[in-house]
Amino acid sequence: MAQTITTHVADLVAEAEGEIETLAADEAIALAGRDDVVLVDLRDIRELDREGRVPGAFHCPRGMLEFWIDPASPYHKPIFAQDKKYVFLCAAGARSALATLTAKRMGLSPVAHVGGGFGAWRKAGGPVEKADQKLF
Repeated sequence: MAQTITTHVADLVAEAEGEIETLAADEAIALAGRDDVVLVDLRDIRELDREGRVPGAFHCPRGMLEFWIDPASPYHKPIFAQDKKYVFLCAAGARSALATLTAKRMGLSPVAHVGGGFGAWRKAGGPVEKADQKLF
């Protein structure tokens, strides 16, 4: 018997966006490179290699976010223990909305995400660097 989905991903994203700060791409571009801001790119490494990267952004695969944020985790990354604003982005904004809500619930603050993700970043003229070589 097929399982019935009771909550759809679009509903989860809409709920997250109601609880978090969403930045327009131009607002995020203006924050890039600031000492008090960490841009966190949640996209898969294959997406980074294919589409390019935001210069200076920290790459955190979405599946590792909770483990890297939690200081009690053996996988904790010190970048998430800094007194900075964390701005998450993904390809189109859905994964980053969910990730931002998760980070907020875990106590990371302040946090925001880029509405429209990397696509909006690129469309707004944000800097993009291509990967030097393919890893896969």
